[in-house]
Amino acid sequence: MNKQNPQQSLQRIIDVMAKLRDPKNGCPWDIEQTWHSLIAYTLEEAYEVADAIESNDNNALPDELGDLLFQVVFYARIAEEQNLFDLQDIIHRLCDKLEQRHPHVFADENYDMSELEQAWHQAKVSERSKKQLHSALDDIPLALPALTRAQKMQRRAANEGFDWRHYSPVFDKLDEEIKELKQAITNNDLSEIEDEMGDLIFTAVNLARHLNLDAETCLRQASMKFEKRFRDIELHYQQQNKKISDVADEALEAAWQQAKLNKP
Repeated sequence: MNKQNPQQSLQRIIDVMAKLRDPKNGCPWDIEQTWHSLIAYTLEEAYEVADAIESNDNNALPDELGDLLFQVVFYARIAEEQNLFDLQDIIHRLCDKLEQRHPHVFADENYDMSELEQAWHQAKVSERSKKQLHSALDDIPLALPALTRAQKMQRRAANEGFDWRHYSPVFDKLDEEIKELKQAITNNDLSEIEDEMGDLIFTAVNLARHLNLDAETCLRQASMKFEKRFRDIELHYQQQNKKISDVADEALEAAWQQAKLNKP
């Protein structure tokens, strides 16, 4: 396959998008889409990119990345039709922001790692100030996955100095939240149980952040690990024409321990 240069490839997708949105000869589905109607598709495409990466599916990844890129081009085309902005504006703003946030690369300024992190933080603060966003927690999207949003909020607060200096106190906080959840269960107060469960999860996210881990990634990996082990157990009993619900607890525990020993 003959590869075009990047400029030609970019122009090709712009032209394809324009044709799809052509009021007379375009695709009816593409023509009727709006920014709001595309949100669900954009989130889906982003998760499919993540799934391809986590599955080590290098054959699918270019397709999934292309689908995600198409979403950006789609938004840009709708904006261009309304004389708001176009894809070039998006790219220029992105490049300006990247250059501004990386003075050690583009402005010949020298930073060590701690200074670099502080410079990045200051650049973000400056950007929020220009947008008239005055809280450190402004512009964190509500649509983010809950774990991701919690960790982002905690990181922003930490940048302002609102944080434990070490991860040890977070373990103490976890113990405290577990005790409060147990008390809420004893009280049989559903609202209180939900509230304390949220506090416990939020604190677990905080621990992940202190350990330089991404909470969303940790949970996704744990879910994938559970899925693999459960499928092993499920298959084991299906081969014996048994239902998991009919198996004794002791036998299930033994099967689970065996599943943990099985290689991925």
